[in-house]
Amino acid sequence: MSQPILLIYNPSSGKGQSQLPGFIRELERLGRTVTARELGEGVRIATLLTDAERFEGVVVAGGDGTVSSAAYALKYRQVPLLAYPAGTANLIAQNLRLEEKPAELAAVVAKGRTLTLDIGELEVLGEGRQKHGFVILAGAGADAAMIRDAEELKGKFGVMAYVVGVLKQLQPKSSEFQLTLDGRVITQEAVTVMVANFGMANYRLPIASDISPSDGQLTVVVLKAGNLLHLLPNLLDSVRARLNFSEWGLGKNMDIYQAREVMVRAADPFPLQYDGELHTETTPFTARVLPGAVQFLTPLRQQDLNT
Repeated sequence: MSQPILLIYNPSSGKGQSQLPGFIRELERLGRTVTARELGEGVRIATLLTDAERFEGVVVAGGDGTVSSAAYALKYRQVPLLAYPAGTANLIAQNLRLEEKPAELAAVVAKGRTLTLDIGELEVLGEGRQKHGFVILAGAGADAAMIRDAEELKGKFGVMAYVVGVLKQLQPKSSEFQLTLDGRVITQEAVTVMVANFGMANYRLPIASDISPSDGQLTVVVLKAGNLLHLLPNLLDSVRARLNFSEWGLGKNMDIYQAREVMVRAADPFPLQYDGELHTETTPFTARVLPGAVQFLTPLRQQDLNT
């Protein structure tokens, strides 16, 4: 008897769906029956996942925003989720070390190996108090501005559009941020505040040390006022630590905290981004961890995800 797989695909994702037919054929060859549903304009992904428990697993083909929305809709439902890399950056798939080849992705589904991981919940504190899920990170400030600048270039340059976005933000706007970390209040002048759950950026470069998506904590990264090129010493320290070349050193331009819940306020309203998607909502917001909320299909071990 074949085992059912639910496939949700976003036709507007950065890389399109060109390899999906081959992926479906591989799944069928491995004894799976695929039910495919399109995430059309105006359709909420939660609506497509109401009966997810009927399936052996769910595959979501889209960008990081699509995958994180699915993960949030599946929280605490014990349904294995595959982050099929069909977007521009695919940071979730990169963190989970998922290849783009259809046969390899189908094999991950067939093996059924999962890790139970945390995700983040972001609550915008304006009118309506909207809630959203994120898997990698959420932020306000220069990182959101970088994504805004990269959006119009993604079709032409792909992931390199984010590099151009960084170059356009070499002198970002700073503001006074107030952080409430599990009840403890800290005020800092900064250009961006990021709340991270997973620890790897593009090309699996670590964002910071000691980030784990299974420790029941979020990592709050505060980039102090200054030129974004100041990030380079921190990035080099991070790479050295990852390769065991030296002890971790944070430098003078970045502060890192851990908390189960953080409220972020700014003297000037900043747009928000979560998992690479820029949104119209602005600060203030609250981010909280949802421990062990989602089962992700991945070939990795738990420790492989820690920076």
